[in-house]
Amino acid sequence: MPGPLLHVGATVLCAHGGTATPAVPNPRVTVSGQPTVIMSSPYMIAGCPFNVSGSPVPCITGQWVMAATRVLSNGQPLLLMDSQAICVPNGTPLMPVSAQTRVIGS
Repeated sequence: MPGPLLHVGATVLCAHGGTATPAVPNPRVTVSGQPTVIMSSPYMIAGCPFNVSGSPVPCITGQWVMAATRVLSNGQPLLLMDSQAICVPNGTPLMPVSAQTRVIGS
């Protein structure tokens, strides 16, 4: 399904509200003046409040498992608003909340 491309300035959160940012931006393709992100780039998560029985077990990183199928950069799929990721160590999803809307991919 087509969707807006994610970029470095996009808002991405873990399921518990922690803020996720890409570890490796893709400067080769920019949208709204900001680098995009390829599927293989992990996201680093800060501020995840998740805990189990009072012990903190925050989301630390997120790895994308689904991305664009038709939009590539250097042979790597770019991330879209509807791309899917899994957080480590909890297995919960990353959720893109907002991104630029001018460039759409599929």
